[in-house]
Amino acid sequence: MSPLLPDASLSVIVGTKELHRTQVVKKLWAYIEREGLHDTQNRRMINVDSALKPIFGGKKQVSTFEMTKLVSKHLKPT
Repeated sequence: MSPLLPDASLSVIVGTKELHRTQVVKKLWAYIEREGLHDTQNRRMINVDSALKPIFGGKKQVSTFEMTKLVSKHLKPT
């Protein structure tokens, strides 16, 4: 697994350094937990804030399963 470079919208959350995909997901989860973005009624859903909106295609909510697919679009090989 080679490191990937986040684009400008993703680097707001995870930083600008090259990261492995697992590290990117870990940092995203830390941000989601810190900001309290889990939906209170359905924990499988993430409420999207202004920082995550460009990453998640402008959606207001995404499922935890959909998250990694959407994030992949913002990672480039180095």
